[in-house]
Amino acid sequence: MPPDPARRSATLLVLDGLGVGALPDAADLRPADADADTLGAVARWSLARRGRPLAVPHLAGLGLAAVRPDLAGALAPPVPLLRAAGARSALGYPGADSFAGHQTLMGADMSHVVLRRLAESAEEVTAALKAAGHRVEPLEGGPVLVVDGTALVHDNLEADPGLNWNVSGRLADAAFEEIVAIARTVRAVAPVARVIAVGGHSDGPLAGAVRAGADGTVGLDTPASGFYRNGGLRVLHLGAEVDHRRQLHGAAAARGRPVALVGKAADLLRTDEPVERRPEVETERILGSVRELAGRGLVVANVQRTDLAGHSRDPEAFADQLELVDAALPGIAARLGGGDLLVVTGDHGNDPARGHPFHTREWVPVLAAAGGVPGAVRGADLATLADVGASAARWLGLAEGATACGTAADLLAAAPAAR
Repeated sequence: MPPDPARRSATLLVLDGLGVGALPDAADLRPADADADTLGAVARWSLARRGRPLAVPHLAGLGLAAVRPDLAGALAPPVPLLRAAGARSALGYPGADSFAGHQTLMGADMSHVVLRRLAESAEEVTAALKAAGHRVEPLEGGPVLVVDGTALVHDNLEADPGLNWNVSGRLADAAFEEIVAIARTVRAVAPVARVIAVGGHSDGPLAGAVRAGADGTVGLDTPASGFYRNGGLRVLHLGAEVDHRRQLHGAAAARGRPVALVGKAADLLRTDEPVERRPEVETERILGSVRELAGRGLVVANVQRTDLAGHSRDPEAFADQLELVDAALPGIAARLGGGDLLVVTGDHGNDPARGHPFHTREWVPVLAAAGGVPGAVRGADLATLADVGASAARWLGLAEGATACGTAADLLAAAPAAR
């Protein structure tokens, strides 16, 4: 490692939903996911339908090719940018979820996540909303709740059943701030990992896109509603409480290090200290911010549209997003010296070939890189995403135990020697 921690930076780029193969317990969650493989599905789709490998030479050169040598021929040949080591990480939390994934990545223990369908808490949620002055009616007998005649409170059909609830509304009917206010009231009584406020432009009345999901859940089929296709999507994630002071971003901010949270990370991660937040959905803007901020303190960014492509079961859109990220990597790498750590990782899988809209429980890549002689090798796999956060804390020179869980390691230990 470079000798002066005060001069080091760490940039964590999360490609939401990018898994690299099923975890050993994936079938415990859903038997059909025993062979889930997000990267493999997208790469094989590109080869079969586009007649060419998936054009991610820079990701391959950061160690993705070393992680998945079996995909040689389906991934473009590696183009080294930095000295790098490619590895995998197990998730380290139950199920497969973005909120739990990001909290774990930052060093929180999320083993307590609760699964509960909205129907099991409908009375409590209804009472809280009415106490806040809202009008609440069940949609055709429930369990979906209609609030003020516009917003729907419902089970999230895209995550594991009972893991998250959504508050969805059309922006033509209500301002996003009104949808968020309803979601905050629901969050106050919700036992689940996340309550997600969603505003967008649909193809028709939202009630027409409500359907039954798995295990007794009922909710809005968000991809079918048109929200993801029609532009203007607004999303705010309200997560269960964690001790932000014992997470990477909170600990770094408390030490006076510059911290920037970009994309969905700006919504998912909370701090007691002031940090720069750039909430954004569009990938080009997220990558532009990463390119601008890389090399300054701690940057945590999330590319969300990969996950949205998985939910929509659209391998073409997933491929497009990965190739967009790859094309931006040279500009990001150009800002990094030997003391600047870049980690490209994921939070779970979202295999678009599974035939369902849920996240998939997969290993995720951990592509660690810094300035130096370009080249990548295979690194050691990690037991939990919390190890990434603990390792980044060590790189930044934060005190031992700065994160609540995770084992710190030198993610570049196997990489080519620095200059």
